[in-house]
Amino acid sequence: MSEMGKMVKISEKLKGNVARSVNPYGCRQEILNQISYVQGKGSYTGAKKALIIGGSSSYGLASRITAAFGQGADTISVAFERPPKDETMLGTAGWYNNIYFREEAEKAGLKAKNFNGDCFTQAMKDQVIDYIKQEFGGPLDLLVYSVAAPKRTNPDNPDETWRSVIKTVGQSVTGENINLEKDELFEQTVDPATEDEIEATKHVMGGEDWEIWVDQLKKAGVLAEGFKTILYSYIGPKSTYAFYHEGTLGAAKDAAEASSHKIQKNLDDINGEALISVSRAVTTKASVVIPIFPLYCLALYKVEEQTGTHETPIMHKDRLFRDMVYGTKREVDENGRLRPDAWELRPDIQEKVATLMAKITPENFNTDLTGYAEFRREFMQLNGFEVTGADEDEVDFDALTKLRP
Repeated sequence: MSEMGKMVKISEKLKGNVARSVNPYGCRQEILNQISYVQGKGSYTGAKKALIIGGSSSYGLASRITAAFGQGADTISVAFERPPKDETMLGTAGWYNNIYFREEAEKAGLKAKNFNGDCFTQAMKDQVIDYIKQEFGGPLDLLVYSVAAPKRTNPDNPDETWRSVIKTVGQSVTGENINLEKDELFEQTVDPATEDEIEATKHVMGGEDWEIWVDQLKKAGVLAEGFKTILYSYIGPKSTYAFYHEGTLGAAKDAAEASSHKIQKNLDDINGEALISVSRAVTTKASVVIPIFPLYCLALYKVEEQTGTHETPIMHKDRLFRDMVYGTKREVDENGRLRPDAWELRPDIQEKVATLMAKITPENFNTDLTGYAEFRREFMQLNGFEVTGADEDEVDFDALTKLRP
């Protein structure tokens, strides 16, 4: 047994709805748990070479895991994560997710390359393209674009930076939100975005960068015949439209759909496919800071617990790729979007959710009446806490700094 290095105590730390700590060993166990889930479903025919933009957590990570351990794909992830700095700053969960995923993929005989940096920059695009040409061993079959970012520099003007905002459009909206740090339900008013904020959010969270990635990869000659690319959207129920579907995020998703049509034309000559998939509501680092949205999740999770329809990101994305992207069970809407969110939006589910939401108060939101316990647990698991099989309360700091990205 190797000698232990300096042991550092770890514990859950929240500031509002932002996690300020990480359990690297819990992140490792979460990777193992997700891999086990996919392997338990068996292998299926899909991509052999996949690039995931935003592959270090949540939907992007789940997409990478099902590609590798379901489809047998070699994978590349591009993500912007922080390594450990000192004993009080152990880095981000995504940093460890990338590392532990790579280790497990390599054990399985798969290539797994992690690029840590800003996916919006030309330098990152050049690095990835060069790697594919020189070392990846073949062209891409699949590109997943799963990016939630706060800002993006204008590629045509390095002095201009666009910043995304989560706001309504046209009118203020007031409703309840959750403070995970204090276990509180509180009233929040969301002010409408300015026109400049709407446009900036579209530049950051829309499909412009997705278009650039696909265009440059194609021009570089690294896309395979029949290549597929997919971007994740969200629509949700009417109760969340004002601050999501009809808000700044919705405007960005509309822009992404316009981009998908441009990309499709670009891919026609290689029989490629550009897809928009409408995802279900899940607990992510982004979703907990979307105003009012967590309250909807509390009601939804409880109803899904009762109906057996609740899905975590790995369950949702494995089903998407296994059944719809590469399977024979495609569910599409009138706009051609894949709709794995159909389970969430079933009329009977939504009727029960609306009824339950009307009953939630500051006094009962964290009781068995709602799905608060599951919502909070899934949030903590994003940072390696409350993970089944990982009960450590301290980590070997020296060992963490020696991990190979």
